[in-house]
Amino acid sequence: MNVESYDAVVIGGGPAGSTCARELHRAGLHVTVLDRAHFPRDKVCAGWITPAVITLLDLDVDDYRRGRVFQPITAFRTALLTGSARDTAVRPDLETRYPTPVSFGIRRYEFDDYLLRRCGADLRCGEAVSSLRRRDDGWLINGTIATPVLVGAGGHFCPAARWLARESASRTGRGEERRPVVAAIEMEVPLTEEQLAQTPEPPVLRFYDDLSGYGWSFRKGTFLNVGLGRRDARELPRQARCLLDTLVSEQLVPEGLTAPLRGHAYLLANSSPRGPIGDGLLLAGDAAGLADAHSGEGIRPAIESGLLAAATILATNVPYDRTQLEPYRQTLRHRFGTGTTGTGLRPRVLPRWLVRSLANGVMRSPWLTRHLVLDRWFLGRHRPALDTHGGARLSGGRLVMRSTR
Repeated sequence: MNVESYDAVVIGGGPAGSTCARELHRAGLHVTVLDRAHFPRDKVCAGWITPAVITLLDLDVDDYRRGRVFQPITAFRTALLTGSARDTAVRPDLETRYPTPVSFGIRRYEFDDYLLRRCGADLRCGEAVSSLRRRDDGWLINGTIATPVLVGAGGHFCPAARWLARESASRTGRGEERRPVVAAIEMEVPLTEEQLAQTPEPPVLRFYDDLSGYGWSFRKGTFLNVGLGRRDARELPRQARCLLDTLVSEQLVPEGLTAPLRGHAYLLANSSPRGPIGDGLLLAGDAAGLADAHSGEGIRPAIESGLLAAATILATNVPYDRTQLEPYRQTLRHRFGTGTTGTGLRPRVLPRWLVRSLANGVMRSPWLTRHLVLDRWFLGRHRPALDTHGGARLSGGRLVMRSTR
């Protein structure tokens, strides 16, 4: 059986994988991307990107928006959901407006395909990972692909992440530490002209008053995405239907949406137990458990970790052992707070009744809703952007990329 060798192999063609592959390819490495799906493919995701993501990707907006959804967002409608059986909305319903777009709606069906096609790497779409074998000189994937370094960017259930968990358990004698997994369920449907006229343009956000999650209704071009994400997923389908009924009753969502609800899972960065490195192996994006601790947003962490993974590989030499890759782990911890013990929006030490009281106070204040809930928690506007043109260096055991605001 013929074996093809690459300088690096990336598992997963989403934003983390395509971003990492593009950086490695641009630096002259021979790279391939494996993904079991054929692109374009449907991807369960609310689908919004901030201006920081556009900068990180060096995205040609004029080119991207030709024939693709690119919905400017200049306002949000926010309110609380109770934890009652009906999960009805709690007033007030605030509308927060911005003078310029603070985010942009995209469809992952289009977005991921665009990024993957432009990355320049060899693409092996429709090729699932059936075997991973560690060798002295690196990795053998599916018995036919050899590489000294592997990037696992295949989402929460990435084969590389599962391999690393088993290897860690074997090496330490302990299983992977269990932390709460956030589950999301949603639908994305095309709207008729009549339904478009019935659907407000500003995204609708409904936060649970115990700050355990939130629901949304998000119009993007002629499509509508409605979904719900929570740490406690035991009644998620019922709660999602209750949310949909509530939004319909408030005339925020048109009646008669019949698309199936589809789910996915992810780990929040501040509670993820996953180690992101092994010998010749780095994890990025949801495979490393990097979703934002407050919003659950995963696109920006995926892209940043893909850039950081590529910078680490380019700053390191074969054999890419665990010690050499340690700066990547340290950088993710510094950047995203990975491995800490927080629980997202809800402070862990506060009783639920106090959290609910605080949430009601915050969400009734237009100023706090704008500056705390939206700007900080939801949009992450306080976080400095990575300057991808500033180069990378190793300092104090950590990879440093110049930051800019």
